[in-house]
Amino acid sequence: MAVVSRGFGARRRESDPRLPPGQYLTEDFPVLSAGPTPRIDLDQWRFGIRTGGGAEVSWTWDEFQALPIEDVDTDIHCVTRWSKLGTSWRGVSLDTLLESVESDASYAMAHSYGGYTTNIPLDELRDGQAWVAFEFEGEPLDPEHGGPARLLVPHLYFWKSAKWVRGLTLMDDDEPGFWEQNGYNMHGDPWTEERYW
Repeated sequence: MAVVSRGFGARRRESDPRLPPGQYLTEDFPVLSAGPTPRIDLDQWRFGIRTGGGAEVSWTWDEFQALPIEDVDTDIHCVTRWSKLGTSWRGVSLDTLLESVESDASYAMAHSYGGYTTNIPLDELRDGQAWVAFEFEGEPLDPEHGGPARLLVPHLYFWKSAKWVRGLTLMDDDEPGFWEQNGYNMHGDPWTEERYW
């Protein structure tokens, strides 16, 4: 898959305590994608959560928009070393979505339109730590940034915030997703620089 990149304008601000080790500040919003940008018709969009036993719950776009929506103000950090501070998002909490599922699973695999996957421990998606976001800075999320909806897990490196997200599969065991199979860390904590295996 081709990697698309745009917007790597940066300036260093090492003394800012909001920057994890090895990161630089950017005012832009760089674009990195493993493959072409999918275009998803909202009439066809679905988000589903599937358990290891095969049970699934899913939402259409209209059903998803009827769920409780939260405003999220957060910093984001990419494994390629840029950080963007003070970003504003709107979306549905994973806490809300996971309420619809009964499972003893410990991990999730995020699946995206276009085939991308990434693994995340379920503990990292609960307790107000993760959302399925559909707005950025007061506007619908652009397709190049993962619109119509992307996973938002801001306390982990941004490759864990899967663009064009279409669902989660809950798993008992941790399995690597796309970038994890290609050498990225299974967890991805920017504060301890969990960049690669």
